[in-house]
Amino acid sequence: MELKNDLILRAARGESIERYPVWLMRQAGRILPEYRAVRSKLSGFKELVETPKFAAEVTVQPVDLLGVDAAIIFSDILVVPEAMGLEYQMLEAKGPWFEKTIRTDEGLKYAETNFDIEDRLGYVLEAIKIANKELDGRVPLIGFAGAPWTIFCYMVEGHGSKTFSESRKLLYTNPVLAHELLSRITDVTIQYLKAQAAAGAHMLQIFDSWAGILGTEQYAEFGLKYIDRIANAINEVPLTIFAKGAITSVSAIAKLKCNTIGLDWNMNSVEIRNEIGENRTLQGNLDPCVLYSSHNEIQNLTINMLDSYKSKRHIVNLGHGVYPDIDPEKVKTFIKTVKDYEIQF
Repeated sequence: MELKNDLILRAARGESIERYPVWLMRQAGRILPEYRAVRSKLSGFKELVETPKFAAEVTVQPVDLLGVDAAIIFSDILVVPEAMGLEYQMLEAKGPWFEKTIRTDEGLKYAETNFDIEDRLGYVLEAIKIANKELDGRVPLIGFAGAPWTIFCYMVEGHGSKTFSESRKLLYTNPVLAHELLSRITDVTIQYLKAQAAAGAHMLQIFDSWAGILGTEQYAEFGLKYIDRIANAINEVPLTIFAKGAITSVSAIAKLKCNTIGLDWNMNSVEIRNEIGENRTLQGNLDPCVLYSSHNEIQNLTINMLDSYKSKRHIVNLGHGVYPDIDPEKVKTFIKTVKDYEIQF
């Protein structure tokens, strides 16, 4: 199906664009009352993720209601460990919880790799197909997965953490096990992302939410090594790598086979552009808390960010997912400001 708006794909590939494309991480849900209305019909978050009809519906909502230049499939990074054999629950106000964890060689029985992706993750692929039908070519659809290191953290820790000390401890006490688990996660993630592209995803993003808890050398060894394997395997569609907090690793990420580097709000896009040059697109990176400001302040700070760009190779986004209590009207002001902005070069 021919896309009516392919701005984000052109920006990712470094092709000519007439304006900057804009979308938001976590735009599918959270801030929208229409999302909450759909969610209220179901038992909880996981049922929504696992029901293609409803997952597709909330995927399309931000395109209809906010006017973003891309949809991102409504899913969760933790569908991968669950498909591998490590089930999780999503507890209200607490987040993900795994009853079992992988901290010993015996625990690897919960890290299967020899299974059919379509069989265990077909609900995501079906949601992609349905969402594309409903989008009818209006904008591209983004697929995604968690980076191996971030998935590893949840499989070892069993829940969210401020320190992920159990995960980091394993890197020192049993690096062989750590590499084996990371390798297995990588193998499954490659299959999963390729299946998303085959199902109709026009672009893919890797989320490394916990990249910043490792030092530079450790992240190279236990993080980037495995993202590199994924990046080398994905050639179907443009690829974005978003490694939150990995400020000292941006130049290394720029050497990977990706189109776009996602920046969090603590990263200076001007400095990073100067560091990596013009051969990669940058995505981001307005502080999500700017959207708590007045409409005028949101407009001014957004324009300041856009004025700082030294290249057309930008996809506009926040430096993290949109927070759930932000007024959708403030989000619309951000998006309209980007769309109205005239590129100066």
